[in-house]
Amino acid sequence: MKTRSFTFTLFLRLLPVLALAAALPWFLAYWMDRGWVVAGVSTVILLALMWWALRRATAPIRSLLRALAGTTSSYRDGEFNFGVHWRGNDEFAQLVQAHAELGDVLREQRQSLVQRELLLDTMVQNTPVAMLLLTDGGDGVQRVTFSNTAARKLLHGGWKLEGQRMHELLENMPIELRNAIARGGDSLFAVRDPDAAEDDDDDDDEQIYHLSRRAFHLNGRPHELLLLRLLTAELRRQEVQTWKKVIRVISHELNNSLAPIASLAHSGAELVRRGRYDRLEDIFGTVEERARHLEGFIRGYARFAKLPQPQLQTVAWSQFLQGLQQQINFRMAPMVDEQYSRLDQSQFSQAMLNLLKNAHEAGADNGAADESVEVRIARLPNWLRIEVLDRGSGMNEAVLQNALMPFYSTKRNGTGLGLALTREIIEAHGGRISLQNRKDGGLCVAILLPHD
Repeated sequence: MKTRSFTFTLFLRLLPVLALAAALPWFLAYWMDRGWVVAGVSTVILLALMWWALRRATAPIRSLLRALAGTTSSYRDGEFNFGVHWRGNDEFAQLVQAHAELGDVLREQRQSLVQRELLLDTMVQNTPVAMLLLTDGGDGVQRVTFSNTAARKLLHGGWKLEGQRMHELLENMPIELRNAIARGGDSLFAVRDPDAAEDDDDDDDEQIYHLSRRAFHLNGRPHELLLLRLLTAELRRQEVQTWKKVIRVISHELNNSLAPIASLAHSGAELVRRGRYDRLEDIFGTVEERARHLEGFIRGYARFAKLPQPQLQTVAWSQFLQGLQQQINFRMAPMVDEQYSRLDQSQFSQAMLNLLKNAHEAGADNGAADESVEVRIARLPNWLRIEVLDRGSGMNEAVLQNALMPFYSTKRNGTGLGLALTREIIEAHGGRISLQNRKDGGLCVAILLPHD
C-alpha cells in the first residue's frame, strides 16, 4: 500500500482556511469602507480559524505521542503487553509499526530471559554444591543475600538463610568450617561426626569438604560467593581405585618374583634328589637376586608410605650438588652467587637422585651421552628454581598429566613411585614440581622452593 505523506494530509485540512483567507478580505470590503478595519478583522478571524484547524488536525498526533510515551514507560517498568493503533497510512503509521516491532522483540527477549532465569534457578537449587552469596549490610556485618537448597539444608536445617548475619550462622557451624572460612581462600577440610566417640579413628565418621570463595562487585557493591562441596564419596571412590591399582601392581610384582622362585626351588629339589649339585649355586644365586629385588620393591613402598617430616637445615647448593656429582654424573650450570635453602639433606638427595637417574635413562633411550644431563639454579622473587634437563625424547601429553601420580609408570618393570616420592618430598619442603618438554628436545623438570 502506498504511503501518504502527513504533510500532504495536513495541507488538505488547512486548504479551506487558506481559501477563506483569500476570500474574506473581499467579502468584508463589501461591508466596510475602511481598509485597516478590514485587515484587522480578517487577521483576527483567520488566526482563530487557523488555531482551531491546527488543533483539530494535530489532535490525533498529540494523542499518539501520549500513547507512545505511556508504552515507553511501560517498557521501562518491564510491561510489554501494550500496543498503539494508528488508522492512517503515513509516516506516523511507520513509527507505530516500528514501535510495535520493538515491543515484540522486547517481549520475546523478556520471555527468553525469564526462561533462562528459571532454568538457572532450577540448576542452582538442585546442585549438591552449597552456595552462599554474602554482602555488607551497610553496618559492616556480612549478611546472606542468596542461598540455595543445599546451603539451607547443610547450614540451617533447611530454613531460609537470606538476611541472616554470617557471624551468627558461624556460631552454630562445626569448628572446622569456622576455621576454614576464617582462614580465607580455598581450602579442603574434614568435619567429624559430633556423635562419634572422641577416641574413634574410623574415617567413616569424617566428612570431607572443599570450600572455595570468590569476590566480585554486583550493582556497584562488593559481594562474596562461598561454594561448599562435599567430596567424601568422590574421594572414597578415588581411594578405592587407588587401592585397586596398588593391589594390581603389588600382585604383578609378587608374581614376577615368587613364580620364578617357586620354579627354581622345585628344580633345585629335583637336582638334589638326583644327586646333581653342580647347578645349585646358579639356582640359589637367581633365587637370591629375585628375593632382593622383591625386598627392594617392598622397601620402596614402605618408604613412600612412611616418609617422615623433613628435618630442615641450611644447605649451600654448590656443596650439595657437588656431593651428588660423586654419586651420579651431570653438568652443573655456573651460579653467579651462592644460593642457600632450608632442606632435609637426606630426603632432598633422594629426590634429586631420582630425577637425575630418570634424566640419564631418558637420554640413554634417545642415544644421548651422560654429559647431556644438566642442573640449573636461578633466583626468582620469593622462590629458588632448580631445573633438571635431559636430551631424551620428552613426554607426550598423557604421560605429562600422569607422571607425578603414584603407581603410574611407563617402564616395563617400573613401580611408579620414583616421581611420586620426589613430589612428596618437594611438597613437604613447601615447594612445587612441574614437568615440561623443552623446545629443542628433551624434558625439563622444574622445582620451585620458597626463598626468603
